[in-house]
Amino acid sequence: MKKALFLILFATACSSDKEKATPTDEPTYTLIFLDKTRSVNIDKAFVAQKYQQAINDIIEQNIKQKGDRLDVYFIHENTSKARAVSLTTRTEMEDVSAASPTDREAAETEFELALGREKAQIRQRVLQQLAAQNTGSSNNETDIWASLPVIARANETGAAVKVYYLSDMIESVKGANRRDFQVRPPADNAQADTWAKEDAEQLKQYTIGSPSITMILPFEPNASVKENNPAVTQYWQTLFNELGAGQIEEL
Repeated sequence: MKKALFLILFATACSSDKEKATPTDEPTYTLIFLDKTRSVNIDKAFVAQKYQQAINDIIEQNIKQKGDRLDVYFIHENTSKARAVSLTTRTEMEDVSAASPTDREAAETEFELALGREKAQIRQRVLQQLAAQNTGSSNNETDIWASLPVIARANETGAAVKVYYLSDMIESVKGANRRDFQVRPPADNAQADTWAKEDAEQLKQYTIGSPSITMILPFEPNASVKENNPAVTQYWQTLFNELGAGQIEEL
């Protein structure tokens, strides 16, 4: 695992120098939810490679200017209180509106180098959390619903919110008015839609805005329906849509 992390860091650092970040006026607030329950095994080569690459891509796409923020939360029994990383980009592009072409190019180069160093530090912190093991009792339940108040708080900042779930999305919480897909998953897409619309009524208390949401599943292409149940994904797509999310994607 350590060797794999080193190779990913090295390869991405090299590629970052070739890419130009494009600062925008609106900051980006990135939320990464890492599944730390027993059902997701980060030690599997396929999962490790997929999630390491996903983290690299997320950072490259969303860390572009001063004020861009990235938070990492663990998904488990106490998701809403499981913030593991919170970082805000400090690198700032100086005002070059009155600069000569030569000075402007020099400033842009300096900005790119400084931003590249900061992204490398962020990448290392997030990959360390990806590799962290959860051996506590919190790994017995998967409370993805609890990510919604976290998204709602991010929405209050006024930033463009992008949410990434690195999870199998198997909600598993015991108790009244909760879902336990380990015990009883939706039987088909129709039931998934019905459940999602029912649940949305109680979850609309969380104003999540219109974030883009990406579910990055740990399943290999040859996974069975029992392992990678399409009705579970349908449930989340419908639920997020009912709550007002913008683009919803599955990877």
